[in-house]
Amino acid sequence: MKKGLLFISSFLLTANIFAQQVTKVTDPVEWINPLMGTQSKYDLSNGNTYPAVAVPWGMNFWTPQTGKMGDGWQYTYDSYKINGFKQTHQPSPWMNDYGQFAIMPVTGALKVSQNGRASWFSHKAEISKPYYYSVYLADHDVTAEIAPTERAAQFRFTFPKTDSSYIIVDAFDRGSYIKVSPGQKKIVGYSTKYARGPLKNFKNYFVIYVDKPITTSQVYSDSTLKEGNELKDKHVMAVIGFKTAKGEKVNLRVASSFISEEQAELNLKRELANDSFDATKQKAKAVWNNTLSRVAVEGGTVDQMRTFYSCLYRMLFFPNKMYELDAKGSPVHWSAQNGEILPGYKFAGTGFWDTFRALYPFLNLLYPSINKEMQQGLINDYKEGGWLPEWSSPGYSAVMIGNNSASVVSDAYMKGLRGYDINTLYQALLHGANNAGPAATGREGVEYYNKLGYVPYDVKINENAARTLEYAYDDFTIYQLGKALGRPTSETDVYRKRALNYKNLFDPSTRFMRGKNKDGKFQSPFNPTKWGDAFTEGNSWHYTWSVFQDVQGLIDLMGGKQNFNAKLDSVFTMPPVFDDSYYGEVIHEIREMQIAGMGQYAHGNQPIQHMIYLYNYAGEPWKTQLHVRDVMNKMYKATPDGYCGDEDNGQTSAWYVFSAMGFYPVTPATDQYVLGAPLFKKITLKLENGKTVTINAANNSADNRYVTALTVNGKPYSNNWLSHKALLQGQTLNFNMSATPNKVRGSKPADVPYSLSTDKK
Repeated sequence: MKKGLLFISSFLLTANIFAQQVTKVTDPVEWINPLMGTQSKYDLSNGNTYPAVAVPWGMNFWTPQTGKMGDGWQYTYDSYKINGFKQTHQPSPWMNDYGQFAIMPVTGALKVSQNGRASWFSHKAEISKPYYYSVYLADHDVTAEIAPTERAAQFRFTFPKTDSSYIIVDAFDRGSYIKVSPGQKKIVGYSTKYARGPLKNFKNYFVIYVDKPITTSQVYSDSTLKEGNELKDKHVMAVIGFKTAKGEKVNLRVASSFISEEQAELNLKRELANDSFDATKQKAKAVWNNTLSRVAVEGGTVDQMRTFYSCLYRMLFFPNKMYELDAKGSPVHWSAQNGEILPGYKFAGTGFWDTFRALYPFLNLLYPSINKEMQQGLINDYKEGGWLPEWSSPGYSAVMIGNNSASVVSDAYMKGLRGYDINTLYQALLHGANNAGPAATGREGVEYYNKLGYVPYDVKINENAARTLEYAYDDFTIYQLGKALGRPTSETDVYRKRALNYKNLFDPSTRFMRGKNKDGKFQSPFNPTKWGDAFTEGNSWHYTWSVFQDVQGLIDLMGGKQNFNAKLDSVFTMPPVFDDSYYGEVIHEIREMQIAGMGQYAHGNQPIQHMIYLYNYAGEPWKTQLHVRDVMNKMYKATPDGYCGDEDNGQTSAWYVFSAMGFYPVTPATDQYVLGAPLFKKITLKLENGKTVTINAANNSADNRYVTALTVNGKPYSNNWLSHKALLQGQTLNFNMSATPNKVRGSKPADVPYSLSTDKK
């Protein structure tokens, strides 16, 4: 009986701690769990993330490697052995990696293969932070620590007393080179391994300095020992060795470059200088806190705080810097497009199909300076390769659909970014919109789309309906940018007209978007729960809402607001049935929808993530408030299984962060954010221009999720949207929250957000 009482008391105490309100965050980086989303696998994604030890948008990340060489699942939470600490640029396991090599401390009988050198570890003896990683390698009795910079890192290995302490450097297969210079306590080399190419003149050069005299040095081809201290082969490794005393710390200073060995040395000297390991660690922590502090959150539970900042952490990595600074401090890069070394900015590692939706709009609001560099990088992509990328990893990658670079470029300019060659980018958009390019650049099926107003189902172009819907939205963003640049109406009207092409796929008999054959007849038989085929990683329940630019037009097609809202409601009340015949297996995105308990709502993938906000266009914004809070509560948590699908380069995290702030960019390339309801009692946005946006919801709580009233700068505000331009002037938003919905506020026609159909040009 006493034991039972003790258990209940302990449980209540723990529950109370996690329900307590956090009033102020002074050290935001310490609220982050980099292991969020790492408990994933091929057939079920809880994020498909890895613990990235890096600084925001750094060129290089580091991660403990539990998977075998070349496995996209390089770190998974359920693994129990580490075989190295890997430099990585991997945007997702599906894209895999490039620019990689691994470092591993070992003791005892020397085994250099990945399986041979691997060591058991426990999460109980693991510390994972954005700016610092530490783990105890049990088989070697070594504690390994990492602290990062943008292009360099410091390692600290604490060895036991032994005459058999070693450090293995693995340059991986597909062609590599290593040279050990014991007198200089130095290792140099390069790796040429990449997953997606071809990549011309690709090498990831690295330089490593150790602070202890090297008494043993060896080089290996695969696992075969070779003579000398230098080797070039398919798969090269090096080993250095020495005696160590108990608790002796051996430090490594590491940097890399895509340009040259000399540039790697320059990166090391510039970024590490004479700093100690602890100094590098503290500098990285300071960078994180400074970057995270743009958003200050108050009045949430411990769990909510951890989830918010863990999501924000994921948003600040990709696209990562591919440029370096030469001796004069000017940006220079190796070009993934043509293999040359050229001046200027370069970024890589993102898919616009995912990130155009919320990640890039978030950068435009909170971090416009880094996106200005990214826009300059896109100019270089176009000049060097003739196309804008749709997926860069690091060059043009032939995956996913759409021409969503148009949204990324247009939204940046429409949100006020200036100081780069926007006219060249506009020409790049026109080129991409009217040509079918290689490696998923441009538009596949463009000749049909421009002639018929849709990509037909029966012309052997897969995912044709999804392409049509995305091309129509992308045309809208080109129209918006063209207008802003003062282009002739004869030019911009073409894209305005094409922006309405979504209407060509709407079937009034079913009120679904549907594939259409070349002869104008709808594809048959039709099953709205069929994944793939005419759609991309989703079905018609998901893609019917992909009319970001003209929700009012979609409402009209459905026969008015009542029908529209009923259809939205049906997404959640439908059972999670599915047809997987197109794929021949239950792909992980399907499984994640099925097990989520939210009907046909598949938040784990991007196409439907904006759909909850569409109630604002049809007079029932309180339903947005209801469902947004449900998704935040059910689908996100700062735990290894804390996402409900692929995190995807910050996009799924951006949905949470925007939603927690109380609004969401349904239509990038417009000035508007669509309202939801804030999660916290107070959020303060510190904008780059020095202005502040304060979002107050003093009576917010788990029960009080509905907005009964809103004032902006002290004045009553009934619109269901916020203006980006107005936010940039600094605003105070006061939300009055309640446990019961206000079904009148935001229900008038004048309250609705932007739609192309009601735009008077």
